[in-house]
Amino acid sequence: MLSRFARCVSSAGLSTAALQAVKSHGKCRLPSAALVLASTRGHQTLAAAAAATASLPSSAAPAVVRHTRALERERLLQVEWEDGSCSLYPYTWLRDNCQCPHCTLQSAQARSLLLSELDVHTGVDSVHVTEDNKVSITWPDQHSSKFNPDWLKKRCFSSEARQAKQEELFFNEREYWASDLRIPTASFQEVLHDDKAALDWLLALRRVGIVYLKGAPAEQGQVARLSERIGYLRLTFYGHTWQVQDKPMANNVAYTSGKLSLHTDYPALHHPPGVQFLHCLAQAREGGESEAVDGFHMAELLRRRDPEAFRALTSLRVDFTDTGTDYCDFAVQSKNHIIDVDNEGRVVRINYNNATRDSVLDMPLDKVQLFYTSLKTYVELMTQPENMVTYTMEPGDLVTFDNWRLLHGRKSYVSDPNSRRHLEGAYLDWDEVMSRLRILRKAVHGDN
Repeated sequence: MLSRFARCVSSAGLSTAALQAVKSHGKCRLPSAALVLASTRGHQTLAAAAAATASLPSSAAPAVVRHTRALERERLLQVEWEDGSCSLYPYTWLRDNCQCPHCTLQSAQARSLLLSELDVHTGVDSVHVTEDNKVSITWPDQHSSKFNPDWLKKRCFSSEARQAKQEELFFNEREYWASDLRIPTASFQEVLHDDKAALDWLLALRRVGIVYLKGAPAEQGQVARLSERIGYLRLTFYGHTWQVQDKPMANNVAYTSGKLSLHTDYPALHHPPGVQFLHCLAQAREGGESEAVDGFHMAELLRRRDPEAFRALTSLRVDFTDTGTDYCDFAVQSKNHIIDVDNEGRVVRINYNNATRDSVLDMPLDKVQLFYTSLKTYVELMTQPENMVTYTMEPGDLVTFDNWRLLHGRKSYVSDPNSRRHLEGAYLDWDEVMSRLRILRKAVHGDN
């Protein structure tokens, strides 16, 4: 039994020591061309940014099962594929994910099997490959499960297969950029009415972090129209949409004509909006140019150049606050890292707005100077001219960007009561955007 297990694993080129590790963890490597993505730096057009990601899910040939074997001691099902690769699946996971109508609500693709009914130490009675190449398992209680080979292979537990599946689900590849970025640009009307254009827009938004849409009517309501292409707007204390103008008694520094330093919106919330739309209705006669920087890229530069500063900004929580009255009265308070990383150390969100950074600083006294020094280093890195993109919005232009990644700002402008600078803004959450992205991918490229 072990020799067949060893051949399955060794066919992927693992050492004897690695074989034992794989054996104990219940997984094997795929020797096939499972796609592993890495961040790239530079710039490209909207079509190029989208095409590199859009073609990923459909690249694999249909899976064909050559042989299956139950490994009783390890409590794993071994599947050998026609392409020469192999996969290992824990018995418990297979029973938990039985696709029969009793265990899965087919109309919702949701699990009906209760965890209280799951035997987490189950064995198997028998395993065979059916005439239509499905993997059929009979369990000790005589319940039967059948698994489609494509479904099964996409859920292989090898690191390569898991990474490829996560990329398919979450589109995690990023393209980093600096001042030489040519902002990906698309037609507002095409995005509204053509699925392929909308897919390319959202793929580039995810990958590059900013996309420019041209040709929107220079009147209010267009950000709401665009949001309907995705789902719905994120309501905040500033309303479903908000008007960026120079206002008397402004309740936000954005509603003045002064310079706005680079920032992300709403770090005073524990879950800031993921995507922002800004539509230009009228531009200032003098000043008002927009600025943007890739916060993820700058965070990675900081990690390499000043590891201590990076550790400080990813570990020390900072207080943010926002109070006032708009859609309703509000008194918001949060604690966020300036740089959020996931459990693998990847940067996933920037939380920084100097205007709403609270005077309350809840950290040990001996960390205060470290915090200020680290934050100053990060901000100085972002504001270097070679790292920042500057552009001027014209009436009808609509910029869409990743608020978790980009820091954006604005140069001061001359406020003219006869020709007031006016932008309309709105927010969405990444969950809604990613949902529409997956649906559009399926509509354009077929089922994955």
